[in-house]
Amino acid sequence: MSTSAATAQHLLQVLVSRMWASSTSQQRQLLWARLARWAHSNCLPINPDTACLFVLATGVSPQAQLAYTKALSGAFRHIGITNVPLLSLASALRATGAAIPVNQAPPVPKECLIRWALTQRTDIRLAVIVAWKTASRWAEVADLSSDQFILVTSTEVIIDWHATPKGRRANPFTPSKWAVIRGDLTGQIASIFRVLAPFDKLTTTTTSRLSHMWDSVPSMARFSGHSIKRGAVTHLFSRVAQGVPIDVMLICRLAKHSTKQGVPDMTVRYGGDGIPMARALQTGLVTVHL
Repeated sequence: MSTSAATAQHLLQVLVSRMWASSTSQQRQLLWARLARWAHSNCLPINPDTACLFVLATGVSPQAQLAYTKALSGAFRHIGITNVPLLSLASALRATGAAIPVNQAPPVPKECLIRWALTQRTDIRLAVIVAWKTASRWAEVADLSSDQFILVTSTEVIIDWHATPKGRRANPFTPSKWAVIRGDLTGQIASIFRVLAPFDKLTTTTTSRLSHMWDSVPSMARFSGHSIKRGAVTHLFSRVAQGVPIDVMLICRLAKHSTKQGVPDMTVRYGGDGIPMARALQTGLVTVHL
């Protein structure tokens, strides 16, 4: 591998470790390493054109090719390299239906999830409840530390995600920066939280370890770490269908899904930090139904 290629690979590894959740960072570093080896074996430079050839040569499904293309496109963009070929390839893959997922994690019902969580040690129980109440991926919750809980009472818990979820590092002023937890299970969060030391991680259990634990439990075997987020979002939309007056845009905000509607990022930046702004963004109106 040339000196310039090795330097680019090291720079990307440093950048992705800061940009994304640890599991995502590891996946993208492995993908970049695969690209580097493929380019070296074919005597090609590491650039977006080579990346396109690499993606098409993998032989994986169109859905996986689209995921690879998006990941590599973002990587090149963040190290300042124009990624037009990858953007064009992504558009072409979407036109073939690659954006339609083949498989999605099945949503886990609340009762099933909480029943299992209550049989586990306190760190896993806390992480499961927080993941459900904030409609989060397991990796997002596992990366949380106790100092990010800026308010903890038996009736209200406020989390400042700041640099934890994958998009928050690049844009720290998104309206989904905070989650306000109210309603059912809030008291349990407060009770367990008291045993955490400052800056303690919620849990050391990884997404893959969680899935492995569930494999041995018949009622949980078909679920994965992403099933918690899908279950929470599905639960909220079922409540909307039942006539509960929940603002759908607030569901998007709680789930940390970007949308062009709602509060602009700049307004969040000017609005200031802390509890008043977290409450003003109203995710507490959604979590009370989880």
